[in-house]
Amino acid sequence: MIFSKERPFLLVGAGRMGGAMLSGWMAEGVDPSAIVVSDPSPPEEVRAVITGHGIRLAPEPPAGLEPAVVMVAVKPQLMNKVLPMLAPVVKPDTLVVSVAAGTPVTTFEAAFGPVPVARAMPNTPSMVGRGITGVYPNAAVTADQKDTVGSLLSAVGEVVWLETEDEIDLVTGVSGSGPAYVFWMAECLAAAGETAGLSPETAKRLAIATVCGAGELMHRSKEDPSVLRQNVTSPNGTTAAALEVLMAEDGLKPLLETAVAAAVRRAKELRG
Repeated sequence: MIFSKERPFLLVGAGRMGGAMLSGWMAEGVDPSAIVVSDPSPPEEVRAVITGHGIRLAPEPPAGLEPAVVMVAVKPQLMNKVLPMLAPVVKPDTLVVSVAAGTPVTTFEAAFGPVPVARAMPNTPSMVGRGITGVYPNAAVTADQKDTVGSLLSAVGEVVWLETEDEIDLVTGVSGSGPAYVFWMAECLAAAGETAGLSPETAKRLAIATVCGAGELMHRSKEDPSVLRQNVTSPNGTTAAALEVLMAEDGLKPLLETAVAAAVRRAKELRG
């Protein structure tokens, strides 16, 4: 890690995502004295983590602070307020890490000058340590800074490094928005079970457990998802009958392709 008590890590925004990351860092053994949190009103569960570990909390970035790393984890609509507050504490060698959706690297460079910036797109499973984050570093990010970013983000899941910033929009369409697709699939599966004759509660339990179990099996298995699918599909069996519908020309694949394309298109619109 490139930060210390003297040149700390400044987390700006301790909401659900920032708070999840903070919990992950504490679990990984990051020195709490090397962290400063700037948030006027963190949620109670996040405040408990801050208080329990003796982490310094301030409503605004403390004057005179010289952080080695600043992570911006606020909503995009707050950027116009937050960036001017950060300008006095961001030094030429300060690493800026953004997990704010829709805010390009050029926004931070315009606010702080030619500083190292790593733009990241995490997803909500990060809140349970099972996320995945796509990261694009600008040319000013050093190898040591890249290692620090990787260490910080891997505390809440996997990290994928991107070659271009445009890929952030693609990551948004696949994994950033992706959890909502899976949640909707669980809802639809439960509704289908209810339509078939199950009670609402039983259908819901079966659908949620199936989606969670299949995800965990993919996570633990070394097999490709296509192999796992084939393993559970007996010729002319019940699964094969269902997959004939889902794998038809107008089935799930083209629908997901259209959905991801819509998310990518909207991501591009939001960043302007």
